[in-house]
Amino acid sequence: MARTAPPAAPPPPGPPARGSLSLHRAYLRSPLGLLRLGQLVMGAAFWVTVAAHKYEGAAHFALFAAVLVWLLTLALFGLSLLGRWALVPWLGSRWLLTNLLHDLALAVGLYAAATGIMGYKAGRKSYCNLPGYSQQCLYGAYLSASVCGAVTACLYLFSGLYCLSRRCRDQRDII
Repeated sequence: MARTAPPAAPPPPGPPARGSLSLHRAYLRSPLGLLRLGQLVMGAAFWVTVAAHKYEGAAHFALFAAVLVWLLTLALFGLSLLGRWALVPWLGSRWLLTNLLHDLALAVGLYAAATGIMGYKAGRKSYCNLPGYSQQCLYGAYLSASVCGAVTACLYLFSGLYCLSRRCRDQRDII
């Protein structure tokens, strides 16, 4: 049996190894990280409150808006916490601007609309809060959802203003 000769040149190097995943603790302790945690908690409280009770009409939009913004916030939080925003094409190089637009243009607008819808529905159901009313009353659920929505919209406004202040000071990072 004849032996084959080893190749003359070494094989080409493989793709660069990715670093291990670790938490970006500085982000978690930053004002934006803390605001994101509050947004996730209050946003979940909003859409769980709406989804757990009977809803109809415009409340479908409020639920859609809350879940959409919550999922996008979860994605922003996860990528920022892991320090992996550079993996997002086109947006990764503009991460501060992405967070700013998400907070001020999308989240505040949708949560303000959802809060208005739920507040209007609470006002329409306020009669059932009277003593002696025997039917199921959605007033408390709608009022709770509108309060959660208002607090969440304020949290998004604060985080958007934080990103805007960083942007105005020519800082390009979220921390």
